[in-house]
Amino acid sequence: MQKYYSSNPLKYAQLLLLFVFSYYSNTGYAQEKYTLSGVVKEASSNETLIGVTVAVANLSTGTVTNEYGFYSLTLPQGSYQIVVSYMGFKEEYVTVNLEQNTKMDFALTEEAEQLAEVMVSEDVERLDVRKPQMSVNTLSAATIKKVPVVLGEADVIKSLVLLPGVTNAGEGSSGFNVRGGAVDQNLILLDEATVFNSSHLFGFFSVFNPDAIKDLKLYKGGIPARYGGRVSSVLDIYQKEGNSKEFKVNGGVGAVASRLLIEGPIQKDRTAFLIGGRSSYAHLFLPLFDIDSKAYFYDVNTKINHRINENNSLYLSGYFGRDLFSLNESFVNVYGNAVGNLRWNHLFNDRLFSNLSLIYSDYYYGLELDFVGFEWDSGIQNFNVKYDLKHYLNNKLQINYGLNNIYYVFNPGEITPNRSNSGIIEDQLTKKYANEAAAYIDVEHEISNKLSINYGLRVSHFNRLGQDEFFVYQNNQAVVFDERQQVYKEATPIDTLTPGRGGSLAKFTNLEPRLAIAYSINDNSSIKTSYTRLAQYLHLLSNTSSPTPLDVWTPSGPFVQPQLLDQYALGYFKTINGGDYTLEVEGFYKDIQNRIDYIDGADLIANNAIEQVILNGQARAYGLEFLFRKNEGDLTGWLSYTLSRSEQRTPGRTAIETGINNSNWYASAYDKTHDLSINANYELNDKWSFGSNFIFQTGQPTNYPVGQFQQQGLVVPIYGERNKTRLPAYHRLDLSATLTPRKNKNRKLQGEWVFSIYNVYNRRNAASINFSRNEDNGRNEATRTAIFGLIPSVTYNFKF
Repeated sequence: MQKYYSSNPLKYAQLLLLFVFSYYSNTGYAQEKYTLSGVVKEASSNETLIGVTVAVANLSTGTVTNEYGFYSLTLPQGSYQIVVSYMGFKEEYVTVNLEQNTKMDFALTEEAEQLAEVMVSEDVERLDVRKPQMSVNTLSAATIKKVPVVLGEADVIKSLVLLPGVTNAGEGSSGFNVRGGAVDQNLILLDEATVFNSSHLFGFFSVFNPDAIKDLKLYKGGIPARYGGRVSSVLDIYQKEGNSKEFKVNGGVGAVASRLLIEGPIQKDRTAFLIGGRSSYAHLFLPLFDIDSKAYFYDVNTKINHRINENNSLYLSGYFGRDLFSLNESFVNVYGNAVGNLRWNHLFNDRLFSNLSLIYSDYYYGLELDFVGFEWDSGIQNFNVKYDLKHYLNNKLQINYGLNNIYYVFNPGEITPNRSNSGIIEDQLTKKYANEAAAYIDVEHEISNKLSINYGLRVSHFNRLGQDEFFVYQNNQAVVFDERQQVYKEATPIDTLTPGRGGSLAKFTNLEPRLAIAYSINDNSSIKTSYTRLAQYLHLLSNTSSPTPLDVWTPSGPFVQPQLLDQYALGYFKTINGGDYTLEVEGFYKDIQNRIDYIDGADLIANNAIEQVILNGQARAYGLEFLFRKNEGDLTGWLSYTLSRSEQRTPGRTAIETGINNSNWYASAYDKTHDLSINANYELNDKWSFGSNFIFQTGQPTNYPVGQFQQQGLVVPIYGERNKTRLPAYHRLDLSATLTPRKNKNRKLQGEWVFSIYNVYNRRNAASINFSRNEDNGRNEATRTAIFGLIPSVTYNFKF
């Protein structure tokens, strides 16, 4: 029996469905019950609201709106008082005589007339002790804009690294790391489309415009079955839909960049648009200092939504961003993302909601070296068809299920001469193709008032398609071990095949079960646990601690196995004084199979046979996370602390092989033993508010020389075990003050001034330490490279 189901993974999903529907048929649903359903919106804009509580007064039952503002409640026939609540908005009370299935939409109004960013309180960030969902952090746009950051630009990624379990490789670094995972192990979604590079200007800014963000969730563990493809985390971001009531404009002018967002109705109460843009302009002042170099970015967010009727809505959203960096026009680097999504929301009935998405995503990297005489283009594209359904069987049992299919095109690099006398021969590295398909079912099940469970299964299938050229190696090993020198070397191909795109080089199928359990000790505290299995079929080729745009993505195949994660988490959660304070404590353990590692001296750039420098290893991470929040009062904020360890190992494939680092575990490049963050915001009055951050992190692992020798007059350093040493500890303090003039209240134009100081005490945190020989005294010296010192900035935000 076990063998039968392991070869027929879809049977697991069938059994799960049979169990759920069997339970559903025995829950007494045949009684006289009716369904109340609808959509909750913001009254001033018709923007749907996510996470709104729709509760039945005097009954311990209710629900929250989904990602599209839809809710569904099934109750016995009778009269009920419904309470609709969302922090920052007036509560709605309505009495419903439920004698038939009833559709009722709600429009919530704001509690006060201020800047929208100030209006929305952090209710969405609060803890629900009864829900099984754990290892999830949510930040509102209001919170993100209050966090002091470098150069005064509100930043999603810089805000996320203040949360427990989230770090990055330091100032000016790309991406972020979650629970000891690599940057490429994060699935980043913008309106369901994959974003492959989340950074502008090599990590100084993120690609997400905070003015355009509606909802943001970071899943670190307990990841629902609807997500897959990455083994560390999921960052799920939804853009605003646009105001279908009236035209609105908001934006900001900063020291190095400005932004503008416009939204309004195309057809009132039916069709709306949103368009937002950002651009940096510091490069415009460089010629004043006789500097012939450039570094700037720009991006555009767009969205159109159209309500066809009460059961059908269409959404068309997109993002386009580009970065440019050049040195004297002889070196030009251009890179960026482009994504688009056409979505159709359909309501089959008052208990079955569906969403169909057609998604396109592209990451492009271009390089022009005029002094050499060539241009370089590379990137990754994917086309995704995704269909999700949510079935509200009853108030205690809800099912999410769906499927998706992604087609990938990988361009590792194309070289073309940019002048006739360059001597460069045009060349295209072999393109790679793949297809990833998945089906899932995810169940939200309230067993009793004390016990709730989320359980589900994802079945993923990856097909590495054929390509124009494919190298064949002796004994099917692209990396060989030199016993005499005790080193790994690149194997020489013995043949070249031309299978074409229609063939298949490798296929992988994986079952990915998910389970999360919450047990309520009382109304204010609970214990939660979760198990998550994930498969990742894409790999980012990078041997630096912070990925650069030159790094390329490659699919799993005959020589690169998919990464497989098993993560276990256990936590204690408590609300204090009615939710004014919350406490979250979580422990986790992650085990990852087939984490790629590189042989010593691996060359990843323009390598047409990348399998010759890659070995499949393993990784693990474990730790304890602590988060204490103050949610109410003039003083709000949080304290987060993480104690963790992140390691990897690549043992020898045979008894005679040494493996990497002598087969020993070594600290990964993103291992941070201690990570402490304190964020505080103080509302002095309706005119002045203040914000601050303090961050302390253990220094990043690195390699220092342990000795040297001379060869032909050259001093050659000797390095010991990998990542045996560390950079100095990282810490800094940031402050900000926000001035909202009182005269704004009587004007259509509302504005605020934000004054900030990054790195108040001018800590010169080391981005790297380099060793070189002093030519004057002949001694070896260490040189610390720091990116930022103390940086003051001013930003003006406005709305009308």
